[in-house]
Amino acid sequence: MLTQPGYRERPLSGPDRVTKLRLPIADSTATAVMRHLSNRKVQLVLNGGFGLVLLAVAFFSARHFIGSGWPIHHADPVLVSGAALLFLMAAAFKAWGWQRLFHVSERPTADALAFAGGAACVGGIALPGRVDDAIRIAVVKRYPGTKTGIGALGLSLIVLGMLDNAALTPLASVAAAGSHQWMTRAGFAVVAAAGIAAAGIVAFLPRIARLSFVSRWRIGRWVAEHTHCTKEAWAAWLLISVSWSLRAVAVFLLLNALSMPGSFVLALAFLVASAASAALPIAPAGAATQAGAGAAILALAGVHTADAVAFSVAAQALVIVTGAAVILLIATWRLARRLRRPRLAGATA
Repeated sequence: MLTQPGYRERPLSGPDRVTKLRLPIADSTATAVMRHLSNRKVQLVLNGGFGLVLLAVAFFSARHFIGSGWPIHHADPVLVSGAALLFLMAAAFKAWGWQRLFHVSERPTADALAFAGGAACVGGIALPGRVDDAIRIAVVKRYPGTKTGIGALGLSLIVLGMLDNAALTPLASVAAAGSHQWMTRAGFAVVAAAGIAAAGIVAFLPRIARLSFVSRWRIGRWVAEHTHCTKEAWAAWLLISVSWSLRAVAVFLLLNALSMPGSFVLALAFLVASAASAALPIAPAGAATQAGAGAAILALAGVHTADAVAFSVAAQALVIVTGAAVILLIATWRLARRLRRPRLAGATA
């Protein structure tokens, strides 16, 4: 092959962690970042800083609740327990739905995805919106037995967000029909329309990725290899829809636990508003943004502002406690399995 004088072909680095393709070393800005992040000292600093942030948030939250009282201290404990159980079941269905978006050869376990969801839920206390996706990727990638690449995880989260929007479409439609103000009705209609559009994108994404003009690009060929199949996507949508339905029932139980005036339509409106606010690309904190959006919907429905804020804070606190419970349950289960293996090995020997 003829080359110009002085031309030297750039050497190739190892396979990229995202696309698994070999890239020139000169194009490795992202690779350099990933190399620094994989450094043990950097990981210790980041993990330690994240832990200190969570401890600070927990301290100030506990001091606030000690001084002001828990927002649901007078609630019916049976209904609150039922709501917490439904939130726990919803997390399981969400993990099963997310699992369907991976190829069988690189599919993470459901407990890895549930653990990542719980970690993102707890991390949403203080971290800005959409950073929880980075937490999910980091947790799943470091979970024992995971073979999935970072790129496949990121693609699955994009599709998961679209399926969340699609699952919210019927809930937003009911909330829009039951709303008495044109502003909230228009907002719920926008959420429903966005869900329909998201469902269409998910349904046709495999075909779009295999179009000739898309497959000419390297990223297009990579997406075609790693994207979901339509049948699995619909199964994931069904599981995610069950998850959101369980959350709606949990919110309805919380409303009744506090003897607040409300109906199932109001519970749907609260849930849809909180979920829609989580889609903001930049927000001060995921949990705070969702609590504020939910409180605004309750206030517009006629609930006293103080009661609306207290209920939103209590609902978000219960969701965060449920996420922490998921982490604790999975960690305990894995520890029990690890301690049980030497006993079984000794018994067979």
